[in-house]
Amino acid sequence: MDAATDVVARMPAPVVREKEAIGLPGIPAFLIGFVAMLIGALLVVLAIARDVENPDFAMVIAGVLIVIGGAIGLRGLFTVAPGEARVLQFLGRYTGTVRKDGLRWANPFSTRVKVSTRIRNHETATLKVNDADGNPIEIAAVVVWHVDDTAKAKFAVDDFVRFVGIQTETAVRHIATSYPYDNHEETGLSLRENADEITETLSVEISARVQAAGVQVIESRLTHLAYAPEIAQAMLQRQQAGAVVAARTRIVEGAVGMVQLALARLAEEDVVELDEERKAAMVSNLLVVLCGDRSTQPVVNTGSLYH
Repeated sequence: MDAATDVVARMPAPVVREKEAIGLPGIPAFLIGFVAMLIGALLVVLAIARDVENPDFAMVIAGVLIVIGGAIGLRGLFTVAPGEARVLQFLGRYTGTVRKDGLRWANPFSTRVKVSTRIRNHETATLKVNDADGNPIEIAAVVVWHVDDTAKAKFAVDDFVRFVGIQTETAVRHIATSYPYDNHEETGLSLRENADEITETLSVEISARVQAAGVQVIESRLTHLAYAPEIAQAMLQRQQAGAVVAARTRIVEGAVGMVQLALARLAEEDVVELDEERKAAMVSNLLVVLCGDRSTQPVVNTGSLYH
């Protein structure tokens, strides 16, 4: 969280923020422009039809101007598909964003740039970095994101898609170097054992890095995590050794409990009276039987209890 806060503090303030553009529904604007062109054309035809040799030039000029005005008005029509937005500029100045889909109309002299607001996935390449313990590991992640502020996405960075990719890779590298792959000391977080906490931290850091581009991160997940090939075999042996030690520890704990139970039941039911030396021998035999990894061979005592 502190790292993400530092990233936010270093980001410059946005120059522009998204605002709604001034415009009209497209269908009424289309009808107005179409009717204007018809009226203009009709005026020209009537002016010429009255007197072919000496037409009314004022009416002709008025009709031509109306036709041109209608054509210019129709130039302001554009369509917006679902999951898209149009960023409008007039004389180089940002005038607003149109998000409502369908046929829309805006200033015909403005430029209209399409910006996708659909949800996207970005998967990083498999990165080779050193974890917090200095071990080389391979890591990759996928981030789900979408454009939240079209003005920032268009004007704050050169290419917001490439910007998201680079910042995601940077965040993944930073997270990988901040935590160990395995937590052998059982304190703190590790990349392998605390996936939920690590991915939450990764999402926070990516969000802090890409918010300047008007991008909102929905989710991020690690898709690949492994030791580098040059140390994978050694680390596998280390993990196997740890697993063997843990299993042996569990077996010994269980065996000691069973021996204690056996001695207690023998004493309670007065089955046989054992001195300390015989108890020690019995404990030794039971532990060998219970903790051994191979089947034991029983020895039948045909004499007395002590011989």
